[in-house]
Amino acid sequence: MSAQPTSQSAGNPKNFRGRPNILYIHSHDTGRYIQPYGHAVPTPRLQQLAEEGVLFRQAFCVNPTCSPSRACLLTGSYAHQNGMLGLAHRGFTLNDYRQHLLHQLSGQGYTTALAGVQHIATARDGKEAPEVIGYDHFLGNYHSAHETAVEFLKMPRDEPFFLSVGFFETHREFPTLDEAADDPRYCLPPTPFPDTPQVREDMVRYKASARSLDAKIGMILDALDSQGLAENTLVICTTDHGIAFPKMKCHLHDNGTGVLLIMRGPGQFTGGKVIDAMVSHLDVFPTVCDLLQIDPPSWLEGQSLGPLVRGETEDLHEELFAEVNFHAAYEPLRSVRTKRWKYIRRYDQRAKPVMSNCDEGESRSFWIEHGLSDIAVESEMLYDLMFDPNEANNRIDAPFLKDIANQMRDRLERWMHKTQDPLLGGSISAPAGALVNDPDDFSPTDAPRVV
Repeated sequence: MSAQPTSQSAGNPKNFRGRPNILYIHSHDTGRYIQPYGHAVPTPRLQQLAEEGVLFRQAFCVNPTCSPSRACLLTGSYAHQNGMLGLAHRGFTLNDYRQHLLHQLSGQGYTTALAGVQHIATARDGKEAPEVIGYDHFLGNYHSAHETAVEFLKMPRDEPFFLSVGFFETHREFPTLDEAADDPRYCLPPTPFPDTPQVREDMVRYKASARSLDAKIGMILDALDSQGLAENTLVICTTDHGIAFPKMKCHLHDNGTGVLLIMRGPGQFTGGKVIDAMVSHLDVFPTVCDLLQIDPPSWLEGQSLGPLVRGETEDLHEELFAEVNFHAAYEPLRSVRTKRWKYIRRYDQRAKPVMSNCDEGESRSFWIEHGLSDIAVESEMLYDLMFDPNEANNRIDAPFLKDIANQMRDRLERWMHKTQDPLLGGSISAPAGALVNDPDDFSPTDAPRVV
């Protein structure tokens, strides 16, 4: 696997027989906390991308943990189907890396390259992680992802490309604050946190990381423009899951599964469209197949976003499903979401939170000081998203909602049977050699060793 691609052609052709380039930009732990979603988190380049492309306001991941979320998007299947039940750097892998989107594109003549984070494989059998996945080129680690991506875009080539650019931002630890730009006194904490100095400082540190992410993405978008590639490149910009605060990342509430998703490029992914229909990370793979007019592989679980973007339909899904299996510790959760209702079920019979599945930070420390680890968790949850969008009032035992609760239980059980969820057979075991914390361990997960 070469470090840099080579080609004998001069200049970057704008059109490879109608096949667009694919630029997949992904961040860590950003949720929807960026400017285009209305938050006071200045990200002008992402705002520009949204105004030029298509913003999906109700986009969701299907597994709000780092490796499984990416694996689900890139294979178009659920974690319990593709095998990525936990974190790659802790010993979890895909069942078959040939199900990765890049192999579908390689078969269509695409050059594939990775800059920065991938987080779905580690080195094995004498191969580096990008080779395990199947990339033609590995351009550099996450510290220089934007720089190596820009250099790649400047290179002449004779074929379309699939370029994955993975950023460590906005993962913890957050950067040192710029006193001129970051004043916690004027920062609003995210829902559902109280407005305290500790939480404000935590959030303003997140905003500093988001500012860095936005600037680096801007450099890549500028390179697309300067090389004449923007018109024929589908940009897919998203994140893995919610921000790394308690009750967000690694949780099946919308604060955990809700993600940014902005797409810009050919196939009517232009014009500053804003779409309110529920969509899923699972829809990205089929969308690429639709755009390239190639047959989607049989294992895909999502649907193309094309009909939404082209105005052929107003809705794509009646229901969306999500799961958690392993993060630092085992915490089996499943959920189903409709426009109106969210149903979440725990399968571990725990009475208290799994603290090691919560990343360390000022907000976590503040809540722990006030009893977070002793707050009871519920085995079943039902939320009315129309009147309770923050999912604060569990209505599972409300007598007048008994029929709704049963309907949501049935939806979830049908999906688990349809997708052959191993949780139906009882507790799921980690693979041999995997690193898994005791659920009662208070230590949060270590920072991912991403390559």
